[in-house]
Amino acid sequence: MKELKVQPIKDGTVIDHITPGNALKVLKILGIKEGANSVISIAMNVAGKRGRKDIVKIENRELDSKEVDKIALIAPDATINIIRDYEVVEKHRVSIPDEIVGIVRCPNPNCITNSREPIKSKFVVVSRKPLKIRCYYCGREPDMEKIESMIE
Repeated sequence: MKELKVQPIKDGTVIDHITPGNALKVLKILGIKEGANSVISIAMNVAGKRGRKDIVKIENRELDSKEVDKIALIAPDATINIIRDYEVVEKHRVSIPDEIVGIVRCPNPNCITNSREPIKSKFVVVSRKPLKIRCYYCGREPDMEKIESMIE
């Protein structure tokens, strides 16, 4: 049986162990659109040692900490691999911080963070498994199934 493999990348980031079906959401929250200059490889619903997963490879781009925090909201079990000259030089799991500041818009239109006040959104993590967050200011809990549409 022939096996099709994705070509290794020289420099960039590999996001592994993404919850199956969420690879496209990861691209969306990272702002990667069709016609991007870098080569992007996506593998969806592939078999892994811990079950099914998605994988995203982004050439010539390393993620900053805010981008990693965004990924944690979509794929809390993901791992980030930084690749330089075809070698993994850093590898770490994403983690949900206790407070999420300036990343998620509150779904409550009357929340102070959605007014003209210069206040960043702030959410407190209520539960990690399953992930539940609550707005620090108004107490609203966003629908985690639609969280990618609220990520700034």
